[in-house]
Amino acid sequence: MITLSDLKKHDHDKMYSMYDDWPKIAEKSYLQNIDEYVPINIEHIIFVGMGGSGSICDLFFSILSDTSLHVNVVKGYHLPKTANSKSLVILVSVSGNSKETFNVLQSAHNLNCNIISFSSGGLIEQFCKSNKIEHRKLPETHSPRLSFISYVYSILKTIPSLFPISDDAIKKSITSLYDTSVMINSTNLTDTNPALNLAEWINKIPIIYYPWGLESAAVRFKNSLNENAKTHAIIEDIIEACHNDIVAWEKTSNVIPILLRGKDDYLKTKERWDILKEFFVSKNIEYKEIFSVNGTILSKLVNMIYLLDYASIYSASLREIDPSSISPINFIKNRI
Repeated sequence: MITLSDLKKHDHDKMYSMYDDWPKIAEKSYLQNIDEYVPINIEHIIFVGMGGSGSICDLFFSILSDTSLHVNVVKGYHLPKTANSKSLVILVSVSGNSKETFNVLQSAHNLNCNIISFSSGGLIEQFCKSNKIEHRKLPETHSPRLSFISYVYSILKTIPSLFPISDDAIKKSITSLYDTSVMINSTNLTDTNPALNLAEWINKIPIIYYPWGLESAAVRFKNSLNENAKTHAIIEDIIEACHNDIVAWEKTSNVIPILLRGKDDYLKTKERWDILKEFFVSKNIEYKEIFSVNGTILSKLVNMIYLLDYASIYSASLREIDPSSISPINFIKNRI
C-alpha cells in the first residue's frame, strides 16, 4: 500500500488533492450562475474536443446515444459533411488554444452552424467574441484532464434542454460522487479502496473491455493511464472483441484484462461477459471487474470515471512517477 507521504512525494502538483475535491467541484459548477443557452430547430449535434476536453465530448455522446438526435464527436480538424445551419456545434477546449478545435470553429462559422463554445480563454474565446458567437468562459482546474468534472456540470447547467436528464437526477449524480469519494480518496489508503486496489493490480499493460454504453469511461481510462501513469493501455468493445481480439489470448501475453461493467448491461452483453470470464478461467488468465454504480447513465459514467482516474493517480505513485508531467505532449504542441 502507498501512503499519503508517497502521494505527496511523487505527485508534485498534488493532483490527488484535486481529485479528493471532485464532488465539491461538481456541485459548485452545477450550482453556479451561468447564462443558459437554448438551441432552436436543431437536427444534428456535433461535439468537438481533443484530449481531456475530448473526454467531455465522449461522455455527452454517451448520454445522448439513447435519444433520436443525430450526434457526432469530432477529434480532429474536420466537421462531418452533414454539418449545416441546423447543426449545433459544441466546442470544448479547456485551454482555448487547441489548434484542431479552433480549425473546426472557423469551419462551423463559415457554414453558418449554430455554435456554442466552452474554454478558459485563448484563441477560441477571442474568435467567438469577435464574431458574436456564444461562448462560456470556465476556469481551468490544473489541467484539461482534471477540469473534466467542472466542465461536465457547467455544460449541463448551460444547456439543460439538450440532455434527457432531470435536475434531480443531476443532483443525485453529485451525491453519488460524494459516496464514491469516501471509498477512493486519499484519506482511505487501505485495502478497502477499490481505486488503489486496481492500481496495485495493474502490473502489465491493461486491456480494457467495455460495453457500448460505457465506451466514454473506457476511453477516458486509457487516456488517464497514458497521461498520469505513463503506461500504454488498450481498449476493446466486449461484443466486437469476441469476433477478433479474443483469439490473441491463445498465446501468453504481457497484457491483463479489465472488465468495465454496467449494473444493468443489456441481457446479451451480460451473457457475453459470463462467456468471456469462463474463457479466461479456462486459460488461467487473471482479470479484474469494475462495476458501475446504480442510477442514470450520468451517474454511472461520472462515478466510474472518477474511480478509474484516481486509479491512474495511484498507479503513477506506485511507479514513482509524477502524474502531472506531460512533456511528450508539449513536444508535439511546440511543433504544430
